[in-house]
Amino acid sequence: MTHLQLAHTPFDILVRNFFEQDSTFDKVNHRAVNHPVDIWEDDEGLCLEVACVGLDKTDVEVDIEDDILKVFYNKKDGSNESAHYHYRGVKKSSFDLGWKIARRFDLTKANASMENGLLIITVPISKSAKPKSLKIQ
Repeated sequence: MTHLQLAHTPFDILVRNFFEQDSTFDKVNHRAVNHPVDIWEDDEGLCLEVACVGLDKTDVEVDIEDDILKVFYNKKDGSNESAHYHYRGVKKSSFDLGWKIARRFDLTKANASMENGLLIITVPISKSAKPKSLKIQ
């Protein structure tokens, strides 16, 4: 399967190359998806923020399968197609996102919440992956 990526600016290339070399997570979806997502790591674990403007928490699904974290939404039919929009800037199209999460994070203890149009997923660092000190005997 061929994986095609579109780069819009030199910065996009830099960011894409940085994350492709990072083993914390790998994208598992093989389609070019332009959906706003922020991903960062702190001392507690990994945090993902997925933009879900105008969506209810019952509309979005989060699945975990082995070390794969998936987030998806299927646009429902029956949207207000008869309305005469002057401008449409709020994207409410379907999306299907996925990442392979590094084993140092404990996906069994992941949490998801919806807040102000953002789906927030936190994945704590595994207890076995946290640094520890040994007492010298």
